[in-house]
Amino acid sequence: MPVPSPLDLDQQVCFALYRASRTVTAAYRPLLDRLGITYPQYLVLLALWERDGRGVQDLCDALDLDTGTLSPLLKRLEATGYVERRRQRSDERRVVVHLTEAGAALRTEAEDILGCVSQNSRFDLDELVELRETLHRLTAALQQAPGATPKKGRTS
Repeated sequence: MPVPSPLDLDQQVCFALYRASRTVTAAYRPLLDRLGITYPQYLVLLALWERDGRGVQDLCDALDLDTGTLSPLLKRLEATGYVERRRQRSDERRVVVHLTEAGAALRTEAEDILGCVSQNSRFDLDELVELRETLHRLTAALQQAPGATPKKGRTS
């Protein structure tokens, strides 16, 4: 059997993360289809369930998205009646996103999603937490690495 090369596709961390990301997103799809939302919309709702009444820039930072990507998501969530965008009275330039009653109620329906993903993956919750923490450490290390490209509009 040939010795794997460090340049073999299956030896690449980036490829393993890419495949895992696509596979995890696909695993969420049928669970989110029942709720009538997409995976990116789910992420927005998670951020709002964590803290309602967030500014658009705050959501961009929390989700690691730019406004050009977030705005269409918010528009679709608003069209479905899950969120509403309001201009702040004290500063008309600032838009704050709020859950509607329907958006807040959707949280209850979404509560079993992590358990379903855990069961489908055959990873217990402790293993998923450990994996998440490892990914957070990897992200932070690469963001702080010498020569890392800073994100637009972000200072860190």
